[in-house]
Amino acid sequence: MKKRQEIVVITGASAGLGRATAWEFARHGASLGLIARDTARLEAVKEEIKALGARAVIYSADVADAEQVDKAAEHIEKELGPIDIWVNDAMTTVFSRFHDMSAEEFRRVTEVTYLGNVYGTMAALKRMRPRNRGTIVQVGSALAYRPIPLQTAYCGAKHAIKGYTEGLRCELLNEGSKVHVTIVEMPGLNTPQFDWCKSHLPKRARPMAPVYQPEVGARAIYWAAHHRRRQLYVGISSVLTIWGNKLFPNLMDHFLARNAVGGQQTDEAASPERPDNLWQAVGGDTGAQGRFGNEAHDDSAQLWLTTHRRQVGLAAGVTLLVGTALLGKRQQRRRTNRFRSTRFSRLR
Repeated sequence: MKKRQEIVVITGASAGLGRATAWEFARHGASLGLIARDTARLEAVKEEIKALGARAVIYSADVADAEQVDKAAEHIEKELGPIDIWVNDAMTTVFSRFHDMSAEEFRRVTEVTYLGNVYGTMAALKRMRPRNRGTIVQVGSALAYRPIPLQTAYCGAKHAIKGYTEGLRCELLNEGSKVHVTIVEMPGLNTPQFDWCKSHLPKRARPMAPVYQPEVGARAIYWAAHHRRRQLYVGISSVLTIWGNKLFPNLMDHFLARNAVGGQQTDEAASPERPDNLWQAVGGDTGAQGRFGNEAHDDSAQLWLTTHRRQVGLAAGVTLLVGTALLGKRQQRRRTNRFRSTRFSRLR
């Protein structure tokens, strides 16, 4: 019997990490429901998915509107079938000092990045819980654990995603549900967001180094969707950021105060006429990657290790056993040689 294709929904699918994630699932044969605001870019992604031999359905929606998100889910299930995996990736941010932001800007970042995630999860659970199966992947960030200056609204939204998701996970465990919810904590990624997110900075915005290509994050999302890990860190910078803040929060405050303001800006002056995507989509098709490809890493040794920890543990265990055995033999030879030397001395 032919295996049914996975049905995967991705929000924020028209560019950046969401687009790279669509490619990753398509390469593995999934059928895709793609949600974003810009219809033209969604059509471009749909053609890319078709070229990879997979099927895609697009739906233009603003994730800050719960009704639109639910209608998108309804349309995708009607066209493709029951949703197996839902990836909440849609986001926006404003690069700005807190006191330079308006209340409307802060609210909009919260509505898209946080409430958009909530509404996506609601739409997915509405369909997954009655079937008692499915996986929801929350695209998180190391900034949920260690916020940085110039992105207070975004960091707050990512922190809120972590909070409600962990509470939701407990509720699902309490009812014995087989629906799985996981969070993938991302590092700085080379996506187009730094060219179209709103900014009040004097210089052009950039991700904090080190920077990874969005395809690295996409591979992490695909892996998390098929393994029941509660969370997955991506990149050594995410690990160091999260654990550094747990162990030395005051030190991290002072380090980021000195380094993160300049570290999120290039030397190029920002254009005040540059369009931004806070309230509406920016036209044009920039693909998945941004303008930092010359420094972006194509892979992550840390991610490989954490997604292969069983093999790593087995290899480490075998190495330990072999090392212990060799050490034991060496010590045995030393004792034997010492005994022979002592016996020879006594005979003389």
